[in-house]
Amino acid sequence: MAQQVEQLRADGVYKEVLREGTGPLPDFRDGTKATFHYRTLRCGDEETPLDDSRARGKPMELIVGKKFKLPVWEAVLRTMRAGERARFRCDAKHVVLYPLVSKSLRNIAAGKDPLEGQRHCCSIAQLHEHYSLGYPDLDELQKNPQPLIFDIEVLKVEAPGSYQQDPWAMTDEEKLQAVPLIHKEGNELYRQGKVQEAAAKYYDAIACLKNLQMKEQPGSPDWIELDQKITPLLLNYCQCKLQCEEYYEVLDHCSSILNKYEDNVKAYFKRGKAHAAVWNVAEAQADFAKVLALDPSLRPVVSKELRSLEARLREKDAEDKIRFKGIFSQ
Repeated sequence: MAQQVEQLRADGVYKEVLREGTGPLPDFRDGTKATFHYRTLRCGDEETPLDDSRARGKPMELIVGKKFKLPVWEAVLRTMRAGERARFRCDAKHVVLYPLVSKSLRNIAAGKDPLEGQRHCCSIAQLHEHYSLGYPDLDELQKNPQPLIFDIEVLKVEAPGSYQQDPWAMTDEEKLQAVPLIHKEGNELYRQGKVQEAAAKYYDAIACLKNLQMKEQPGSPDWIELDQKITPLLLNYCQCKLQCEEYYEVLDHCSSILNKYEDNVKAYFKRGKAHAAVWNVAEAQADFAKVLALDPSLRPVVSKELRSLEARLREKDAEDKIRFKGIFSQ
């Protein structure tokens, strides 16, 4: 390890151990998974923080050999044991791509597409000073690269084959093979009433296919084939979100499906339920009418939803009358 640290120092990476780790130094062969918390700080007297995985509530996971966009993280992790905490001051040349990496990690933490804003930009354009990442601090760092400090605490190191690989770390072929299995796991969790966990599985499967789809020309046969695999997963995800009462997310996703597939009965039905839940009465009635036009056999189900909506409207009207009566009687 001492030799590795010396090599890092010679290349402009300076390590300071804050807490010793335990056990032998892992060999970190390709496929090893390191789970760690990190804080990113600007160099200087104040050491202004940029990112903190603890504040997001989820540690970072890195698979050795997967060509992570920030090679210096893999390099410094190779010098660390499980349980160790250390600070690494890295010269600017090692962190030129950090703004892009940080944007992706922030998007993931916010539940967004990690590649949002990067799909149609070449690497040169991404680094151009006029290209905005959507975060002022990252835009500034992109325009003026500077040394950064990484405060890293290794939580665990897992050998290849000893853990279930996350979708983001899979190859394209592995993603395609994993999607049916992840879908099945989501269905089983949903049957067990574990709706949040099921939604997370559907999200992972969608993310795998979206990642593959972004590599295809929109509208091409391969793009359409992937999109048709995404749609049922997205509908399952929306069903979970309906039960979690996250109605506006359902509205967004179902509308995106219907913009492409105007005859998708399930999308109309779920969007109708979401509209009804947020008191968009006319929109709900229109969606339920479209369901009946496309599939008259669903009349009993739709009639039940409409009766429920009407009953809720009557209750709301009665509550409003009482509330307004109280206001005007004061």
